[in-house]
Amino acid sequence: MRVLQPFVGQQVIVEISGNNICKGTLIDLGLDIMVMVNEQQFYYIPLVHVQNVKLNLESSTGTDTLSSETPIDYLADGLSFRKILNTAKGRFVEIYVTGNKTIHGYLTSIMNDYFVFYSPVYKTMYVSMNHLKWLIPYRSNVTPYSLDNHFLPMNAINITLSRTFEEQCKKLEGKIVVFDLGDHTNKIGLLQKADSDFIQLINASGDNVLWHLQHLKTVFTP
Repeated sequence: MRVLQPFVGQQVIVEISGNNICKGTLIDLGLDIMVMVNEQQFYYIPLVHVQNVKLNLESSTGTDTLSSETPIDYLADGLSFRKILNTAKGRFVEIYVTGNKTIHGYLTSIMNDYFVFYSPVYKTMYVSMNHLKWLIPYRSNVTPYSLDNHFLPMNAINITLSRTFEEQCKKLEGKIVVFDLGDHTNKIGLLQKADSDFIQLINASGDNVLWHLQHLKTVFTP
């Protein structure tokens, strides 16, 4: 943390897990998260996914002009990843977890090691906290895909939640599921069993495939 403090207020280039590059002004640091702004977009980035940080010497000398609107209210001395997630509940956000897609919607519940996310495209999703790379709050009065609010019901999720990602996956046994937005054909199939850090899927061809849960990032039922 201390080693990053001199970068606060500076234009930086941050490399994030998955070969992602984020450029902007580093405006705050928390216990396990950094906050950057780029063209009025605020990026909340868990430090665990920060590969390296360097000054952006090719940028203009000025910093990004900050909006008077605070994206997520928090106490500066208490800034943390979990607090940001809790404060962002019910607010429209963009999140990036894996692949070449961001997901748009809102958080509804924060559990031990995952959160529940409602997306107009994927509906109810379960997202592992360990794999969230960044979160970008929407500006007020802006909705995903410019949808009317009745397409984005805040009480859309009426389910019993388990404490952990693995326990929640067990509740999906016997259902067709899609892990990691279907970035691999073997991550789509009938969930046979979730146990002892592994899940067993039957793919479209009828093959049994085992996946280690620590490497799975999101899941939803189509």
